[in-house]
Amino acid sequence: MTRIGTLVLAGMMTAGMAFAEGQTHHVAIHVDQNDPQVMNMALNNAQNVDAYYKSVGDDVVIEMVAYGPGLHMLVADKSPVRDRIAAMSLELGNITFAACGNTIKGMEKKTGQAVTLMEEVNVVPSGVVRLIELQEQGFAYVRP
Repeated sequence: MTRIGTLVLAGMMTAGMAFAEGQTHHVAIHVDQNDPQVMNMALNNAQNVDAYYKSVGDDVVIEMVAYGPGLHMLVADKSPVRDRIAAMSLELGNITFAACGNTIKGMEKKTGQAVTLMEEVNVVPSGVVRLIELQEQGFAYVRP
């Protein structure tokens, strides 16, 4: 290859790398187990993904979706990771928490009491449907 060809190729590679920086990635994290280890692993995944993408100059949008027994992660008086979720919501700013409306209705019917969620949580009609929607929007799917 000629010197000019090498310079052109190097310039194209540099331009390609510049375009790669600053991307926004999207990750959906699924929690369906009432297990503090699984909940902490999901939160670790979110923190690690956030730290990695920041280190390479990219952004990431993270949505954690909980349903079934995993909903306990987001219930105000039952969550074993309540303090960690509150801190991460403030620190990261790019993470949201979605609670399954179907699971909430089922829990309320079973216990006869209202389910109180943490203030950081949004309710979606169905956790499964929300995961489908996120994947259709291009979110990567992670289940710890």
